[in-house]
Amino acid sequence: MQSPPRWFKPLCVVLLIWNLLGCMAYMSDVTLKPEDVAKRSPDMQAMYAARPMWAVAAFATAVWGGALGSLLLLLRRRAALPVLVASVVGLVFQNFGLFVLAGAGRVNPAAYVVQGLVFAIAVGLVVLARRAAAQGWLREAA
Repeated sequence: MQSPPRWFKPLCVVLLIWNLLGCMAYMSDVTLKPEDVAKRSPDMQAMYAARPMWAVAAFATAVWGGALGSLLLLLRRRAALPVLVASVVGLVFQNFGLFVLAGAGRVNPAAYVVQGLVFAIAVGLVVLARRAAAQGWLREAA
């Protein structure tokens, strides 16, 4: 097994923090009370109502998988790659539910930019994990 370059560990820490912020966003979203949703614009209320539960579950898969995968990458574990791939799959399903079914882009066009950035980082994490595995920076679980 080879040692990763000096930038690997700090980057993994930043990516873990990024994904933990996603976990906080998820928790904030799923703990909204009906009275909190009622205070939002009618378009936002309709978007929340139109969002299927499987899209919310996909959101959970995306953020918690991203956080776990980032932690595994930081710990240099080969299991990071399949977990991060599952996170990206969750993100794809989340975005389908969010944009196609719930109309989030009509409610807030900036959501396209934010989710585009989230998607780019998630795919970048998968690429990083693949490179780390190919370079011999990762090991099997102890």
